[in-house]
Amino acid sequence: MKRFLKYGWLGLCALLLGSCIEIENFDNTPKGNFEALWKIMDERYCFFKAKNVDWDAVHAKYAPLITNDMSDTLLYDVLVDMLHEVKDGHVNLINGGQTGAYIGHHQNYPTNFSFTILEEGYLKPGSGYLNTDSIKYKILDDNIGYMYYEKFSYGVSETNMDYILHRFSDCHGIIIDVRSNPGGNLSNADLIAGRFVERKTLVAYIHHKTGKGHDDFSNRLPIYVEPPAGRSLWLRPVVVLTNRHCFSATNAFVSYMSNFPNVTTLGDRTGGGSGLPFWSSLPNGWGVRFSASPQYNAKMQEIESGIDPDIFINQTNDDENKHIDTLIEAARKLLNSMNSVKKEPTQ
Repeated sequence: MKRFLKYGWLGLCALLLGSCIEIENFDNTPKGNFEALWKIMDERYCFFKAKNVDWDAVHAKYAPLITNDMSDTLLYDVLVDMLHEVKDGHVNLINGGQTGAYIGHHQNYPTNFSFTILEEGYLKPGSGYLNTDSIKYKILDDNIGYMYYEKFSYGVSETNMDYILHRFSDCHGIIIDVRSNPGGNLSNADLIAGRFVERKTLVAYIHHKTGKGHDDFSNRLPIYVEPPAGRSLWLRPVVVLTNRHCFSATNAFVSYMSNFPNVTTLGDRTGGGSGLPFWSSLPNGWGVRFSASPQYNAKMQEIESGIDPDIFINQTNDDENKHIDTLIEAARKLLNSMNSVKKEPTQ
């Protein structure tokens, strides 16, 4: 019930948005589909101002490229190029098996993650790691708990988290690795984050479009994370590993966790993606996904373009050649130093 109350109003937002998208009928022609797509974005997309995009200028740029005798393939390519003007990974055009997606948030940046190194050096079969349906976890040699969560679209339960935290009960620190996690279900971000906070904590704000204008938004509504009653909590040190491929719900999770005093984020800037996506369709049946409800951090700062870590560290070539994960080792060193300081006798 708690999460229904927390996120249930988003369903109302969806209804408000969805009921207003199909305002005007457009012909099922290349020009009609172009105008329909431009208008859906014009009235419902939420980041024009934040990204400093002149959408009227975009129309003027692409309208001359549309002719009613062009092929569907060419039309699709032009429409995808138009959508890429907003540089938003949540903005997609879907035609059957094709999905036009912007990848500039991680393209041309270091990956800072290798699943091969992870699997061969840290989660090697037979090395003692355990696996819920969605999270791989293990106690490393220096008594640090490590958990790797690949996608927030993979289900995780309160019982899963109880198993993991019980396993880590004698550890002095935990590493949560969400590198290259593309996102998924925000409720999973809320569920996991709730295990690392002692009391109900403000972690974010969100609002939604209320009209056709680019500045027509509701008031910002607070989002809280709170610990689940009667469940295991972890209030000792935590390091969250990030890279440019942390997107959408992962971006939100990193933002949530960064509010907690026992948490340090380490790695590279996240990829962003803070706008909750909604859907519409064109006259020809192609699907359109677009960011509709911006989310901000607890200081009301925009997180659409990503979140800087507390500690910037890149994977080194030397470590990669040795099949060592630079970020995991840096996190271990940090947690061990925290434990050493904690154990020093008081004067």
